[in-house]
Amino acid sequence: MSTQPSTTTSTPAGTPFAGGTILGYPRIGRRRELKRALEAHWAGRTSADELEAAARELRLATLRRLVALGLDPADGSVPGSFSSYDHVLDAAVTLGALPARFGALSSDVAALRDGGTGVPSSTYFALARGTQDAPPLEMTKWFDTNYHYLVPEIGPATTFRLTDDRVVREHAEARAEGVVTRPVVVGPVTFLLLSKAEAGAPAGFRPLDRLDDLLGAYAALLQALATAGAPWVQLDEPGLVSDTLVAAAGATRAEVAQAVTRAYTALAGSTASGEGRPKLLVAAPYGDLSRPDDEADVLGALARTDVEAVALDLVRGSVPAGPVPGLDRKTLVAGVVDGHGVWRADLTSKLDLLEGLAERTGAGAVVVGTSTSLLHVPHDVDDEEWDGPAAARAGRSPALRTWLAFADQKVREVSALARGLALGRDTVARELAEATEALASRAVAPGVVVPDVRARLAALDDSSFTRGAHAERVAEQRARLDLPPLPTTTIGSFPQTTEIRAARAAWTKGELDDDAYAAAMRAEVERVVALQEELGLDVLVHGEPERNDMVQYFAEQLDGFATTQLGWVQSYGSRCVRPPILWGDVSRPAPMTVEWASYAQSLTSKPVKGMLTGPVTILAWSFVRDDQPLGDTANQVALALRDEVSDLEDAGIAVVQVDEPALRELLPLRRADQGEYLRWSVGSFRLATAGARPATQVHTHLCYSEFGDVIGAIDGLDADVTSLEAARSRMEIVPELRAAGYARGIGPGVYDIHSPRVPSVDEVTELLGLAVRSIDPGLVWVNPDCGLKTRRYEEVTPALRNLVEAARSARESLVATAR
Repeated sequence: MSTQPSTTTSTPAGTPFAGGTILGYPRIGRRRELKRALEAHWAGRTSADELEAAARELRLATLRRLVALGLDPADGSVPGSFSSYDHVLDAAVTLGALPARFGALSSDVAALRDGGTGVPSSTYFALARGTQDAPPLEMTKWFDTNYHYLVPEIGPATTFRLTDDRVVREHAEARAEGVVTRPVVVGPVTFLLLSKAEAGAPAGFRPLDRLDDLLGAYAALLQALATAGAPWVQLDEPGLVSDTLVAAAGATRAEVAQAVTRAYTALAGSTASGEGRPKLLVAAPYGDLSRPDDEADVLGALARTDVEAVALDLVRGSVPAGPVPGLDRKTLVAGVVDGHGVWRADLTSKLDLLEGLAERTGAGAVVVGTSTSLLHVPHDVDDEEWDGPAAARAGRSPALRTWLAFADQKVREVSALARGLALGRDTVARELAEATEALASRAVAPGVVVPDVRARLAALDDSSFTRGAHAERVAEQRARLDLPPLPTTTIGSFPQTTEIRAARAAWTKGELDDDAYAAAMRAEVERVVALQEELGLDVLVHGEPERNDMVQYFAEQLDGFATTQLGWVQSYGSRCVRPPILWGDVSRPAPMTVEWASYAQSLTSKPVKGMLTGPVTILAWSFVRDDQPLGDTANQVALALRDEVSDLEDAGIAVVQVDEPALRELLPLRRADQGEYLRWSVGSFRLATAGARPATQVHTHLCYSEFGDVIGAIDGLDADVTSLEAARSRMEIVPELRAAGYARGIGPGVYDIHSPRVPSVDEVTELLGLAVRSIDPGLVWVNPDCGLKTRRYEEVTPALRNLVEAARSARESLVATAR
């Protein structure tokens, strides 16, 4: 570490983004303006023009904010990263990759060069949300984040062409406001790695095989942006750092390196930049592009092309071991400020890393950036209240405030580091000292280390993670529950109505007392239980009306967490979440769910599930402390949940569901790191559930990920029943389960709840048929893909009625076949 302040300039004159840059910024708005605009439009209350006007105002507000925070408005330092729904969907419609199954919606869109006017918003949202005749594009997790992207469908006949120029129009819009943005587009190699083969594609077809055909559309886009005056374009290539994505695409890293060479030789060309195209910044966030074990040398392949800049993630990734040939002709955007977490950066250590980085890597110049887009963090720490009774109840404190950096604070960190790198440490001495002081105060703050919690962890042994034999449990559970074949259930939540939200808001503000709020929630539980009985579901839920969010609800009741008022982060489309902040050792002061599960069970003779969120998901959907191993934190949460399971059993609850929808989400992108992750993640779930009695049926739920990589881990959870997302993918997981010899209860989802569509009885029956033809029908459960919180009763009630009817029909077929 440097001990003397530097006063020399480390950034050569003329370096782009010399004041620092970021790879992207939150797009939902500081008060979720985009969410409200989208949902008003979908509800028919506003026109497409009114939606676009709201989006435009949000984009312009972002530009103004980023310039005020210190980004240069004139050189492309400000990213143009807005999306009305999803950036992968944006790329698909820009490049003409509209699936043929959408019929006229796809065929009626003309290429811009053929006189087309772009993709209308009705078509754009049909791809995202579906129509009654066409299910939406499949949705899955974006690398190891809780953001969901829409999966493009590519076939041998997909015609790539510049079909929409929204990205060009938005750049022109910014220029008119005096800000020269750097448009951000998903890069061609990653776009194809993220895509799936269109239905009907021949066996062995890979979207990556269409790379050369796709590049013409990218070249046309770059030419259009050059004409509009864009000096730089950012092409995001996170697929280059992910072993799992590459393998899922049926490719090798050597093939990816070859694809990078072909793509960026073609797009960058051999001519000087600016002659027919903007300069190119290729970003590789979310992992390590310069890892020493990469025999394919994907970074080297990229460096040898004529792109002008490369952005590396130096939070998740590593500094190249030595000079990279070709990097001497490029600017290295050093992603040293974490775009994925909320903890304040150690600016001194970051500046230590930056100084001399050009010499160590051979880069022509080094500038400061974020490791990823800031899409994954809230807008601004200063939006929150950090003092007073309400803040204290939420676990927020003035001290915690000093430990954190949301998006705006991260932009300031980038700017401070850029000044220190260019002008010397003495120019940012105050910022360095404040960051160091905050880090020191965090380390010794009360609650960060709790001796009793540490002692309980230390006392664990192998028996703490082991339940009784599965076959013996099955026999006891069947005797206790007496369920029919193909039992029906839901995943947990029911619609959060306007009345529920209004009651919670009034209670939070102190306008509704505790007794009145509890009465309102009990009334909703009564409604949900009665509806399920009327529909004929077999295993019921209480509907979770009292829960604002499946993670935040528990964070509010566990020590070691803080929750925010305005810390919203986009999950997908208009769906936003407020990840809690896990800052200290975790423990459970009191039962969290027993009252609600017990009340629901008192209303029915059918079994009611106790509903918990698992330790891995609580970590994945929180901003987790970075000062101890994740496995240790997961086990602290697991012990709190273990106590809750025991209390639910004592209250007579026969089925307990511990949801782990994020199990696959946190899987490291590098194969070499996955074994250790699966060891502690599976272990924490088992720690939470291993104390359950043999007659208690333990369920878990996983959704919106590619599960093939973790089937062994799913089995290792030792849950009695696992429900999985499967409707949008049309049961793609089922053959993999059969091949793996999976022999536990399984509920592949037959109702896609992330779309407003109501599936017909025939549609559900078809999906259920695919399941029972591949899996022992005695193991199959019938359920939606996910919880119903975001849907309306007008959609949910008929959909569940169709689900129950399809299950009854399938049971009759099984009985007839048995005869």
